[in-house]
Amino acid sequence: MSAEAADREAATSSRPCTPPQTSWFEFLLEEALLETHLKKPCPDPPPVQLIVQFLEQASKPSVNEQNQVQPPPDNKRNRILKLLALKVAAHLKWDLDVLEKSLSVPVLNMLLNELLCISKVPPGTKHVDVDLSSLPPTTAMAILLYNRWAIRTIVQSSFPVKQVKPGPPQLSVMNQIQQEKELTENILKVLKEQAADSILVLEAALKLNRDLYVHTIRTLDLLAMEPGMVNGETESSTAGLKISTEEMQCQVCYDLGAVYFQQGSTNASVYENAKEKFFRTKELISKIGSSSLHCTIDEKRLAGYCQACGVLTSSSNSTSQQSTPYSQIHCCMRCGNYQELVKIFLEDNLTLSLPVQFRQSVLRELLQKTQQGNDALDEICFRICTCNTVCDVMQGRAIGIQFNQLFLKPNKEKIDFLLEVCSRSINLEHASESLKRKMAAFLKNMCLSLEDLQLVFMISSHELFITLLKDDERKLLIDQMRKRSPRINLCTKPVTSFYDIPASASVNIGQLEHQLILSVDPWRIRQILIELHGMTSERQFWTISSKWEVPNVYGSVILGIKDNLTRDLVYVLMAKGLHCSAIKDFVHAKQLFAACLELVTEFSPKLRQVMLNEMLLLDIYTHEAGAGVSGERPPSDLISRVRGYLEMRVPDIPLRQVVAEECVAFMLNWRENEYLTMQVPLLLVQTNPYVKLGQLLAATCKELPGPKESRRTAKDLWEVVVQICSVSNQHKRGNDGRVSLIKHRESTLGIMYRNELLSFIKKLREPLVLTTILSLFVKLHNVREDIVNDIAAEHISIWPSTIPNLQSVDFEAVAVTVKELVSYALTINSNNHFWLIIQADIYFATNQYSAALHYYLQAGAVCSDFFNKMVPPDVYTDQVIKRMIKCCSLLNCHTQVAILCQFLREIDYKTAFKALQEQNSHDAMDSYYDYIWDVTILEYLTYLHHKRGETDKRQIANLQLQISVLFWGLASSQLTAI
Repeated sequence: MSAEAADREAATSSRPCTPPQTSWFEFLLEEALLETHLKKPCPDPPPVQLIVQFLEQASKPSVNEQNQVQPPPDNKRNRILKLLALKVAAHLKWDLDVLEKSLSVPVLNMLLNELLCISKVPPGTKHVDVDLSSLPPTTAMAILLYNRWAIRTIVQSSFPVKQVKPGPPQLSVMNQIQQEKELTENILKVLKEQAADSILVLEAALKLNRDLYVHTIRTLDLLAMEPGMVNGETESSTAGLKISTEEMQCQVCYDLGAVYFQQGSTNASVYENAKEKFFRTKELISKIGSSSLHCTIDEKRLAGYCQACGVLTSSSNSTSQQSTPYSQIHCCMRCGNYQELVKIFLEDNLTLSLPVQFRQSVLRELLQKTQQGNDALDEICFRICTCNTVCDVMQGRAIGIQFNQLFLKPNKEKIDFLLEVCSRSINLEHASESLKRKMAAFLKNMCLSLEDLQLVFMISSHELFITLLKDDERKLLIDQMRKRSPRINLCTKPVTSFYDIPASASVNIGQLEHQLILSVDPWRIRQILIELHGMTSERQFWTISSKWEVPNVYGSVILGIKDNLTRDLVYVLMAKGLHCSAIKDFVHAKQLFAACLELVTEFSPKLRQVMLNEMLLLDIYTHEAGAGVSGERPPSDLISRVRGYLEMRVPDIPLRQVVAEECVAFMLNWRENEYLTMQVPLLLVQTNPYVKLGQLLAATCKELPGPKESRRTAKDLWEVVVQICSVSNQHKRGNDGRVSLIKHRESTLGIMYRNELLSFIKKLREPLVLTTILSLFVKLHNVREDIVNDIAAEHISIWPSTIPNLQSVDFEAVAVTVKELVSYALTINSNNHFWLIIQADIYFATNQYSAALHYYLQAGAVCSDFFNKMVPPDVYTDQVIKRMIKCCSLLNCHTQVAILCQFLREIDYKTAFKALQEQNSHDAMDSYYDYIWDVTILEYLTYLHHKRGETDKRQIANLQLQISVLFWGLASSQLTAI
């Protein structure tokens, strides 16, 4: 071996080896390995990566012997993996800042749902219905963590995100990214729908006056043991990591303030709530100290929030309004006190407390007002711009183009103000040499740029100029001015400024594009586009805003217009009209659509029909949001136009599915059943799924209640919905011979997908139509073989009782749909007792007995004037009362069980006696004896208390027994007399 090779080998052997990364399955094999790994200074893999690995492995679907993909099994391996993920999060002290930074929304959603599950929060329970004060500390903290994350995620999703530059296209990676994006969007949609509930939960948490505890690795280990081995330690007040009341309230206040601030953009009054929460957060931070381990608040961001709230909210306290420069400036802008505004900017040139971006935004706002015709602000714009320029000079930044534009025509007043700003912006006694040199260079350059020697003399003779420039510098400057003066005087035409029109053309285009984005005036939009096309013919101005979206079916037609100006104008008018319609600004939407209709009528019959369709949809939206809310029928002209659209047979017209959907929903909501069942063309029923569904719904509602023969239309509707709710599994065999699932997806045999059906139903408001479709889905839910508790509904007998192929129906999707439909129906009418009974039955079937009892009682209350009248027997049937009895029994309200047993057609003495024997009751017990009137039950109560030696309770029962016997005796004597 050569010496060189020997040296190489020695160097290689002495090089330290990188230890191999610990695999996720090793933590399954060795119980103590996780804690040892997490205690390392730099564990590899890091904690957050472990969470992802554990949850990814625990959520992998399995394939059975028939090559059917099954959901992840609930076995010991997967439970341990989920527990390991929770332990890692516990090691990170459940710090949402760390978890949100490193984990995606789907992963963190899964992690926090596992925390809720292990903390004994029943799945499907509405957190807003839970009393936090009655829960164990760790359970309450789990609910708080989830709802804090929910509103933080909503706030974070509202911020613009810079798109990551994609790498080389790889199909598998792109599919994975797309799936994660869709999953994230679905989760965000649910979180936004539940945002109001999450806010109520956190507001309720602020009323708690006790310390809470969050799970640690130790408490999670205890929960994983057999129930008998825990000895109640996890439920004790000392288990887990203690979170003081102040720390919890501080974090919750900050998160609530952030979500209120985000909501303030659409509801300015909410800024007051945000302000209250942020200032409360500041108080709590000063109380607990900023070094708290469990309360991580970005104090700089909090200070920014507080300043913004101070500006955005009006306070009766004038001193608080003027507490910061921000609030002072906002007050001046709002009141039009621009002289005071200039004074604030002058003073800030010395303190430099305002950020440069804020200074520029104020100037932009003033310049925009001048462009809108307020010429009186020209002088103010110059003064503010001068203050900003001098500030830039002192901080070493380049001079902006606005100053050069506003200083194109200098005069004595402008020079006087410039010198005043320079003098008041520098303290010569304390200023550094660097700062003095910057100011001197600025004044020197100003002299060189001026052509009027009188103005130059004003600057050069000023005290500040003489102080900052040395004698030799001043002499050199004078010589330079003398050398250039003859050329200036001999010139017959002034030299064009560098900042004149040619250089500012791009600036003008940018300003016009900005105005185009903001404007909703059709005439102004037309004028701006004409100006822009006059400046350049190379740009496609319909692309300048990513928010301008036109449906693809329309886009291909519009972009086919040959004339560029016409194409841009049609596209922008339609995009802005659709946007205004989406945000319910129907007035501007109608103006934009009308202008677009007038334009396209001249050259395109196809686009003319498109605009007529969109204006019809807009008129439907306008009526439903206005007069339709109060129940006023739409004008006959609108109904005729809807019919005309449904019967339209113009070829090659691009159609949006939503227009047909809204038209059919409109006809159903206003009970145009005769038209849908008898007059709608057959070809339309065969080609448009929404028309077919609407016809079947209208025919079924029309025949309710009817004879048995009229169930034919109900059967047709049933078959259509069953097909929509059917599923199909598709598999693919790869090159390696393995079978993989493509997707477990909805069947395309139905006339539409289930989510499309659900979206359509949520446009309906007519009670009978909603009752019919609810009844159908309830019946479909009850048909499944493994159903334990049926759900009751009106007209349920009209539907078929069996399905030929039960395995093809996705009953999980049916159950979810029933829940969504009932929730939606109750938003339309929260006093419909039959819908309330369905909601109660759903909670009962999912073992949420407290919520079920709540809705059973609510159903009884709304149909009996809050129990001042008798509840109709078709509402409180024996089945409903028995379910109420079971709810009370499982909630340990045994006295209430005995009371409810009296309401059955045949009193259930066995259940009543068994309930009264229970001594561990969570209700008012003997205080309820006034509501027991059955003599047999009262006799049993008297005997029971006598046997137990409970004298006081026996006397209460005995007294009630005497009253009942007396009442029944009087009643019998009166009947005998009759």
